[in-house]
Amino acid sequence: MESTYGDRRHDPEPIPAQLERVIGAALGRGGAIIVPAFAVGRTQEMMFHLDALEKAGRIPRLPTYVDSPMAIEATEIYCAHPEEFDGEMQRLVTARRCPLTSGEFRLARTTEESKAINAIRGPVLIISASGMATGGRVLHHLKLRLPDPNTTVLLVGYQAEGTRGRLLQEGATSLKMLGEVVPVRARVETIHGLSAHADADGLMRWLKTAARPPRELFVVHGDPDPAATLASRVRRELGWSVTVPVYRDRFSLA
Repeated sequence: MESTYGDRRHDPEPIPAQLERVIGAALGRGGAIIVPAFAVGRTQEMMFHLDALEKAGRIPRLPTYVDSPMAIEATEIYCAHPEEFDGEMQRLVTARRCPLTSGEFRLARTTEESKAINAIRGPVLIISASGMATGGRVLHHLKLRLPDPNTTVLLVGYQAEGTRGRLLQEGATSLKMLGEVVPVRARVETIHGLSAHADADGLMRWLKTAARPPRELFVVHGDPDPAATLASRVRRELGWSVTVPVYRDRFSLA
C-alpha cells in the first residue's frame, strides 16, 4: 500500500475555507495566484471549489485562467458525463450549469493565449500544469512571477522529492527553470487536503476494514520517513508483519 502521507494528518479545516483564506490573503497582496495543478482531476476539483466560493460571495470574482490544453479537454469530458458525478454535482448539471465550464473561467488553449496572460497585472489566478512544476506551461508563469513578492504560489497536490514543487514547498530561494536561475520572492502556500492521497489516519482506517491480516504488508510509494512511520504504526496498532522495501529488494510471494 502507499504511504505518501504516512506520517501526517491533513488539516481538518474544510477545503473551501482553506481556499477562501489563502485567496483572500493573496488578493490583499494584489498579485497573481499561480496554481500548479495536474491536468486531470486536480484542475477540475479546483474549478469546482472556486466556482462555488465565487457564487457564494466568499471570494470576489477575479480573472481565472485555465492554461492547459489537456486540462481543458479533460474538463469537457467531465461535463459530458454527469452520470459519473456524485449527487451534488449532478444537481448542478441538471440545472443546466456545469460549474467546470462556467463563463467565469478563461480557457487558454493556444500558445498565444497562454503568452497573453503574461501581460495581466494585478490580481489574477492561473491554474496550469504540471502539478509538481516539472514542466509544462506553468514554468513560464513561475519564471515571470516568482521574483514578485506579491505573487502567491498555491500547491494543491503531493510534491515529490526533487521536483520544483517540493523545492518551493521547502523554502527554496531560487529555482532553475527554462535555462535560467529564477529568484523566489513569492509566498508559497500548500493545501494538502486537495491531494488524492489519504493522510495517515485515512490509511489506517482503510487497513482496519480488512477481513483478515495479510501475510505481509509492503509499504511503498512514499518518502523514507513517511513510509517508516506508517509501517511502525501498523505494527503497533494492528500487529501485522510489515516490510518497507528498498530498491532492488526481491520477495517471493509463493
